[in-house]
Amino acid sequence: MKFIDEYRNAKHTEKLAIEIKRITKHRWQIMEICGGQTLTILKYKLEELLPKQITLIHGPGCPVCVTATDFIDKAITIAFNDNVILTSYGDMLRVPGSKYNLLYARTLGANLRIVYSPIESVKLAQKNPDKKIVFFAIGFETTAPATASSVIEAKRLGLKNYSILCAHVLVPPAIELLLQSQLTKINAILAAGHVCTVMGYKEYLPIAKKYKVPIVVTGFEPNDILLGILMAIRQLEEGRYEVENQYSRAVKENGNLNAQKIMYEVFEITDCNWRGIGLIKNSGLKLKKEYLDFDAEKIFHIDTIETYQRNECIAGLILQGIKKPYECSQFYKKCNPDNPLGAPMVSSEGACSAYYRYNSINKFINKDERQIQH
Repeated sequence: MKFIDEYRNAKHTEKLAIEIKRITKHRWQIMEICGGQTLTILKYKLEELLPKQITLIHGPGCPVCVTATDFIDKAITIAFNDNVILTSYGDMLRVPGSKYNLLYARTLGANLRIVYSPIESVKLAQKNPDKKIVFFAIGFETTAPATASSVIEAKRLGLKNYSILCAHVLVPPAIELLLQSQLTKINAILAAGHVCTVMGYKEYLPIAKKYKVPIVVTGFEPNDILLGILMAIRQLEEGRYEVENQYSRAVKENGNLNAQKIMYEVFEITDCNWRGIGLIKNSGLKLKKEYLDFDAEKIFHIDTIETYQRNECIAGLILQGIKKPYECSQFYKKCNPDNPLGAPMVSSEGACSAYYRYNSINKFINKDERQIQH
């Protein structure tokens, strides 16, 4: 299949790995921003093909993982209201809140539905005029236009029973925060290809210049990742810090202008909390005043809510690339996909889940511990 098989071609993989080893002269730390890229790296064991001088750092690029606890708590609060049907993507039901997750809330009587797109929620509102349908909207710039489209459609239809709980976040401000951190040294970044498909990569040009860090827009197949690393290493070894586009088959400099227009028709930029990281300025989206009739936080009067983080989960350190999942004392023990203590163990793109599924557990625990677990 075009654009799939060729980016998994073993001969191309070998050539890329050889070239990376040939040009690497110094030690470099490269962060892949996207959880989909992390999943590919671990699934195909790409780190084993790299020279020892290169360290890959896993970033906060899983939309499920970065959704803050207060949003989960707000969603649970809304779901317990009479005549409410809360809808969202499947993974969100298992993300821990302060006390429990949405899936457990359903066992207590909350009316929850899994949807694959926000427009399904609009149709649900049409079919159930006696119910209040609330779509729990999460994700990066990739999914925000679809949420915006659902709001525009609901307004066109004159629906009074549709609203959204908006937890959309923006990638560039988070990248800047990480580059400012004293805890992790990042020499180069592999930017998320799907986000850049929508937004383009012009936003990254001043970031690369300001922090003197190469940024390579990268796809999600094994050879995409290796080529992105090669492009980043080549810049580092040559002393350059530019924005380059490895994912040119899908990403253009200006992105999808129609999608951006729809997104900014409905949303405006605001400060936002990220799970385990805290408040990042100008990193979120909120409804414009013209669309406040669709704001679930206003409708249900939950602009602020008391919440707390679980101390036993180090999701924040993992999402910032400061710690690896296996450095968490609960990894593979109390925390696993069947009993996730934190969001990175819930989503398949979360670093903890990916390490659990694809990395050798023998690296992290001894035989006696495995026998105790099983």
